[in-house]
Parts: sequence; C-alpha cells; structure tokens
Amino acid sequence: MLALQKIAIGEERLELREVPEPEVRPGHVVLDVAAAGICGTDLHIMKDEYRSEPPVTLGHEVAGTIAAVGEGVLGWHVGQRVVSETYFSVCGRCESCRTGRPNLCARRRSIGSFEPGGFAKRVLVPATNLHALPDALGFPEAALVEPLACVVRGMLELNDVQAGDRVVITGPGPIGLLALQVAKASGARVVMLGTAADTARLALARRLGADAVLAVEAADTLDVAVADALGGPADVAIECSGAAPAAGLLLRLVKKAGRYVQVGLYGTAISLDMDQVCYKELRVSGSFATTPSSWYRALALAETGAVSLAAVVGSTFALHDWQRAFDAVTQRVPGKVLLIP
Repeated sequence: MLALQKIAIGEERLELREVPEPEVRPGHVVLDVAAAGICGTDLHIMKDEYRSEPPVTLGHEVAGTIAAVGEGVLGWHVGQRVVSETYFSVCGRCESCRTGRPNLCARRRSIGSFEPGGFAKRVLVPATNLHALPDALGFPEAALVEPLACVVRGMLELNDVQAGDRVVITGPGPIGLLALQVAKASGARVVMLGTAADTARLALARRLGADAVLAVEAADTLDVAVADALGGPADVAIECSGAAPAAGLLLRLVKKAGRYVQVGLYGTAISLDMDQVCYKELRVSGSFATTPSSWYRALALAETGAVSLAAVVGSTFALHDWQRAFDAVTQRVPGKVLLIP
C-alpha cells in the first residue's frame, strides 16, 4: 500500500512510498482509514521540530472502520466505525500513567511519529485505544475528534472554562475554531484574533459563534476592542496559533489574575515576559495531546451537536495529492485539511 512518510532526520521532505500492509497482532486491530487530518505537528515533524523516528508514516488524526481484529480483543468486530487515540504504547507503570496522564509518559510511542500512522490505506492500533463512533458522526469529520480532544484537555480538564468567562483566542485555524466552539458550548463570550491573512478563517469563526473577530494588526487598540466585545477584559486567553508574537499579545490582553492557556506548539523556544506573569498574578497552563477522559468528553460534545466537526472540515485530498494538501495548510485555507487514503 502507499504511505506518506518522513524519510530521515535532517531531510525536510516527505515521500509517498510503497510499504507492506500492517498485519494484525494480539490485542490490536487494523483499521481501514476513512480520513486522516493534517495537523501542525505533521509540519513540525517534517521540519525536524518535533521528535520522530523515521522512516515513519505520518498521520495521527485518524478515523476509519475495523478491517481485522487480533487475538484476545473483546468487544470489537470487523466493520465497526471508530476513532483511535494516538499513543501506540506507554509503560503503564510510571507516575503519569498511573495517575491518568499517559500523554506524559516518557516511554510513550505514538502513531504518526514513532509508529506507522494514518496517512496510508490501513493502520495498526491497540484495541484499548478505540472509541466507537456514534451514528450522528460521519466521515470525514470524525477525524477531528482527536484535535477536539486536545482542546477539551486544555480548556475543560486543565482550566475549566465555564459559563460567564470572557475568552480571547489567537489563531483561527482548526484548533482555534474548535476552541471557540468549546468555549461557546461552555457559556463563555469569545473574541477570536487573527492576522490580515486570516480573513476567510475569521469569517468562519464568526459563523461558528464568535462574539467578535479582530485583526491583530490593530494592536494599539486591541485592549479596548477586546474588552468592549467581551464586556470586560479577558478572564482566559487561549493561544492556538503557535506564532510567537501571539503569546506576548495575550499576556497583555488577559486581565490581572487571569488564565493563560497554551495549546499551539511553536516548534522552537520562544521568549516570554515572565515579569508580566508575576505582575498580573497570571495562571499559566500548558496542554499536551490527550487523555482517555478527554476523548469521551470530545465525543459527547460532537454527538450532541454542541460542537460541529463538520463545520470545521475544510478541504479533502486523495493521498496521492498530498503535496497540494500540505500546501493548503500552509496557505491557511479555512478549516481542517484532510487526506482520504
């Protein structure tokens, strides 16, 4: 089968290669991939800004149908529509694993970076990672459950965004659009910030319920504009863009004793004014990947319609057209770009 792979460290390129189809093994299932989302992490892997073990097939935002079931797997059968958590293996014994945070296990190996991922016709995953798709959730939008679970982790599990909160978000990409919907579903007021290049994406944010959308180029007046739109200064600032200037901007915009949540990855070290964190007594929180509990909450939000994944689906491309798909991501087309193997 064809698979899109990172070939080697030090080579900022991907290659479509012929690889053997995965063979089922005990405790695992093989999925027919229906859709796989392109994530910013895939771009970071391509540029050696995120750890990986090439040659490896990329793609960790995966939805599909069970094609084969391994020995010892109970409760799953061929033909079921599912999504899969991203880790392939963890140690199961460290403090992180034993306290419900397998995402922080030092021995964690994930699909799409250390094990073959979903940018291929088929992918092998542990059966313990599976979540059945509700009838209301179809393909290709089901591939967005994974980024939604990331947002749930950062906003609800670690920071408890709730009704009445005034929220400002930077980055109207797929993660930012999901964060917007989660905040609105929680009863918050939301302002979405983007750049002049984000006109179409900001328009989508407005359609998805943002109380206001603003361009960061008007930096001198943003404090007043954000406060006017929210009815006061932001209680919570959520950085989804992975653009270094956004971090400094949000430290300025968030109110004293407010919360700053980092969801986007930068791929390199950035400078942050920690004096502002102290002067304003801010609570700064990072968020990385997902936990099993965040997947259950994400699926509930999607199934009930509190969050529309279909509204965030942007463009879809066949696997052989992967270069155009990656170009679409870098060109900031609205919504999530997906590969259909």
